[in-house]
Amino acid sequence: MKKKIHPRFFRDAVVTCSCGNTFTTGATKSAMRVELCSKCHPFYTGEQRIVDTEGRVERLRRRFGLKA
Repeated sequence: MKKKIHPRFFRDAVVTCSCGNTFTTGATKSAMRVELCSKCHPFYTGEQRIVDTEGRVERLRRRFGLKA
């Protein structure tokens, strides 16, 4: 490998989820913030929850007259 072209690697990078869960992993940044993790992601929890950040789901429901 060439020297001085690779980013610095942090073995104990802290990842913080919006649900409050934190865990450590290896990454090129020392700290990261994420919206979904394995504790709150619908695929892993088994619950049907729609993550809507811009109101798209509500706009679709209003347009087609769908109930929640």
